[in-house]
Formats: sequence, structure tokens, C-alpha cells
Amino acid sequence: MASETQQASTTGRKLGSLSMVWAIALRYPWRIVAAALAMLIAASATLAIPGSFRLIIDRGFTIGGGDIGRWFQYLLLIVAVLAMATALRFYFVSWLGERVVADLRRDVQRNLLRLSPSFFEENRPSEIASRLTADTTIIEQLVGTTISVALRNLVMAVGGIIYLFTLSAKLTGMMLIGIPVVILPIVVLGRRVRTISRSSQDRVADVGAMVSEVLGAMKIVQAFGQQQRESTRFSTAVERVFDTARRRILVRAIMTAAVIGLIFSAITLVMWQGALDVAAGRMSGGTIAAFVLTGGIVAGAFGSLTEVYGDLLRGAGAAGRLSELLAEKPAIAAPAQPRALPLPPRGELAFEHVTFHYPTRRETSALEDFSLAVSPGETVAVVGPSGAGKSTLFQLIQRFYDPDRGVVRLDGVALPDADPAEIRERIAMVPQETVIFAASARDNLRYGNWDASDDDLWAAAEAANAAEFLHRLPQGLDTFMGEGGARLSGGQRQRLAIARAILRDAPVLLLDEATSALDAESERLVQQALDALMRGRTTLVIAHRLATVRAADRIVVMEHGRIVEQGNHDTLSADGGLYARLARLQFEGLAA
Repeated sequence: MASETQQASTTGRKLGSLSMVWAIALRYPWRIVAAALAMLIAASATLAIPGSFRLIIDRGFTIGGGDIGRWFQYLLLIVAVLAMATALRFYFVSWLGERVVADLRRDVQRNLLRLSPSFFEENRPSEIASRLTADTTIIEQLVGTTISVALRNLVMAVGGIIYLFTLSAKLTGMMLIGIPVVILPIVVLGRRVRTISRSSQDRVADVGAMVSEVLGAMKIVQAFGQQQRESTRFSTAVERVFDTARRRILVRAIMTAAVIGLIFSAITLVMWQGALDVAAGRMSGGTIAAFVLTGGIVAGAFGSLTEVYGDLLRGAGAAGRLSELLAEKPAIAAPAQPRALPLPPRGELAFEHVTFHYPTRRETSALEDFSLAVSPGETVAVVGPSGAGKSTLFQLIQRFYDPDRGVVRLDGVALPDADPAEIRERIAMVPQETVIFAASARDNLRYGNWDASDDDLWAAAEAANAAEFLHRLPQGLDTFMGEGGARLSGGQRQRLAIARAILRDAPVLLLDEATSALDAESERLVQQALDALMRGRTTLVIAHRLATVRAADRIVVMEHGRIVEQGNHDTLSADGGLYARLARLQFEGLAA
């Protein structure tokens, strides 16, 4: 009993998630009204058809029944009204379905853009993308078809039963006695459909995630000759989706067959009694004909409602998954009254006794009691082995995370006290793995400053040594860059990223230098662009090149989230510590 109560409560909660869909639909009230009116008219016209047949049989076919054409004209008028109302219902309901899905996708995407990187560490972006595609498609079907069908059939079922009572209360009462027998399989099998439907949605999400992962790494897949393995892995995942869907279809088919069989069996028995009444003269032929037609409509309506119930539960599951994304709150947000950063910006950075653990790696500290002050205009090179915490400094400066202890300051203001958007306006970033969007070269450059003119874009491209190859592109700045900048070389992508940072014109530059993987000519052009970009800015460099380290005002050596050495190249090399070993193994090897 407790288990049944808990399942009922769970079902209620899942169906309750549809309130989010309804809230979006309520943004368009007059279209809801238009769809509802068209649905009511179409349902009423459908129920009027049996009545017209009653008139045709009882009055048109009798001797001296008058103009039989009059009753057929009445039937044709009903059919015309039904056709028009059905078309209007289809248009408005389909419009609502597409509109709700568009708004839902926009609202979810807008909320996702507010969330901090920690959310995407714990939730796969490919799985989130699946929710925005597969789940919203289910919602579109729910709003554009399922709910309309459900309401229409509900109106026809209720209206039909009322009309049946006017025709013969005795026969209708006999028919209604079988309703509890019909409801039983809906309740029992409906729970099974709900469970399998959720599992089916999860399997579809897995397939979407797999496709995204493999397509994004196609060069690696082909380079290592793993096409057959990936094909087999994908086939296995697709078969899991099919098996789950097959079980769902089977259960729904059994439920539909049971319900329709029971309903029509009950109607057959009732019709049998009706035929006896007609033979005994207690009922007219037109009345029994109208009763049969109306009973068929009511039976069909109840049969459709059983199918709708499964779709409703499936849509509720999809709405619940999307509601989770909409309800997610950003871990990093502006305070109620953010403190303004001082003007003009100085570019002063400070870490004060900072300790930090990544949310997904709580057992290991990325920074431990870390303190560092960077003066305005100073260039600080950060070196250290992998996992020392170098990249974590960049994450905290941009306030993608907050420290567990300690504070990070920009121009004397603690970052949690300021608006994150204002903080990031004062920072330009050149990552090691350059991000090029599947857009034009112009739009990729304008990411640094969306209001930049073409003259500004070309000036930044000149400063980044990118103008030459941009001029050679087929459509210049309007050339599509391809997925991930596939039309550019590694050096060209780096220079485009540097031009983007130049357009940002921010007082603080975070540079994850990435010239070590470039050929000599590309490295020279990129380094020249970097030198121009760093001039006059507070620069924090995760250094990979000996030239960059030597040019820095100060070198900070990190290990296990702490500063173990500071100084310039000569003094640190002479000390024979960690820096000297790194310089010997890494920097001088790269220079050679």
C-alpha cells in the first residue's frame, strides 16, 4: 500500500512538471482561446453527426417523410463546420506547440549561459544538448498534438455520454457499468509505460552524447583506425534504444488492445439489448443508429485517451528534465549590491591566502594557502609541472569559481563583492586551446568587442600578424571558418585569438601561451603578436617558452598549489631548485 501511494505521488509530481509548459503557453492567451473554441466546435460537430443520421432515418426514410434532401443538407453543413473547425484547431494547436518549444529552448539556453563552469564539469554538455533537442521535440508533440487530442476526446467522451443518456438511459447505464473494468488496465499498465518511457529517453540521450563525442574527435578516430569499434559501440547503443522502445510499444499496444477490446465488447452487448428494444418497438431505428454511432465515438475517445495517457507521462518526463535546467541557479552570481571597480582600471591582481578545491575533485587541493600580488603593468610568468595549479589561477581571476578560503582581488576589490560581468570586462584571455566558433572570421574577431568596426578589426588583425592570411580568405572577413576553425592552421587560429584579445583592449591579460606545438615560422609570428599584445598590460603568463620566461618581470614557480620559488631566470637557474630542473628538461629542450 505504501509503495502504491509513493508511486501515485511520484506520478503526480511528474505530471506537475507540465505546469512549466503551461506557464509558457499562457504567454499566448488568445491563441489558446482560439484553439479551445475550434476544438469545442469540432467536437460538437462530431457529436452532431449521429443526431443527423437519426433524423435522416426516422424522418427522411419514413413514408411521407417530406424532403429527404433537407436532412442530408443538414448533415453536409455539419461536415463543413467540422472540417473548418478541425483545420483551425490544427493550426492554432500546432502553432502553440512550435512556439512553446522555441520559447523553452531559448529560456533554457539563456539560463545555461548564466551557469558557472562547475555545472558543466558535473553535467555532460552533450547530454544537455540532447535535452534541448530530443526532450523539446517530445514537448512539441505534447503541446501540438497530445494535449489537443486528449481534450478533444475528453469533450467527445463526456458530451457523447450525455447524448447517450438522452437517447436511452437504460442502455447508457449498462454501458457505463463496464467503465471500472476499462480503467483497471490503464492504471496497471500506465505505470509500466511511465517507467519504460523514462528509460527510453535516457537511452536516446546516451546516443546523442555518443554522436557528439565521436564526431568531435573524428580525426582521432580515423587516425587510430577505430571506425569499426565506434560503429559497433554506436550500434550497441542504438539497439539499447530500440529494445527499450520496443518494450514501451509492446506495453502500450497491450494496454490499447485491452481497453479497446473491453470497450467495444461492452458496446456490442449494449447494442444487442438495443436491437431487442427496437424489435419490441420500444426504440426507433434512427435512435439505435444514433446510439451505435455515438457509442463508437465515445469508445474511440476513451481508446485514444489511453494512448494519450502514455504520451502525457512521456512528455511530463521530458518537461521534468528541462525544468531541472531552468531551475538550476548559477554558483557564481553578482551580489545584490555589487561594488563598482575603480576607474580608471589599473590591472592590479592579488591572491591572499587562497585555498581552492575543484567541485569534482574535492579530495585534492588545486591551490593551498596561495598568495601572490601582481602590480599594474607587470608581466609575471607562471611555471611548474602539470597539476601545479597554474590554470586554476586563471579560473579564479575570471571568477569562474570562488576560493574555499582566502580572497582574490582586482584593483583592490574582492571579486565576490563585484559583478562578474564587470570583472571579465577588464580581462582578455588567450587560451592554449584556441576556440574558434563555426562562424565567419568577422564574428570570431568581434567576440573580443562586438561593436568593433571593420577598421578596428583589420587594425587588430595587423597587430596580431593575422591580416595577411585573412586577406587571402575567399570572402575575406566573411569567410566561414568551419567547425572549430577547421579552415585555419594552428598558427592562424592562435593569431586570430590574439587579435580577438587585442580588440578586447583590457588592462589584464591572461595568456596560456601555446607556441610550443607550432612550426618555427608560425611560432615567430605568434610571438611577435603576443609581444605587441602584452605591452602596457598586466600580464599573467603560463609560460611554455624560454624566451617568454626570460622576458617576464618576474617568474613564479608553482608545485602542488603553492609558490615554491620566485625571481628572474638567472637567479632561479643559479639556485638549482625546481625551476632550474624545469628549465633544463623543458625550456632549453624546446629552445633547442
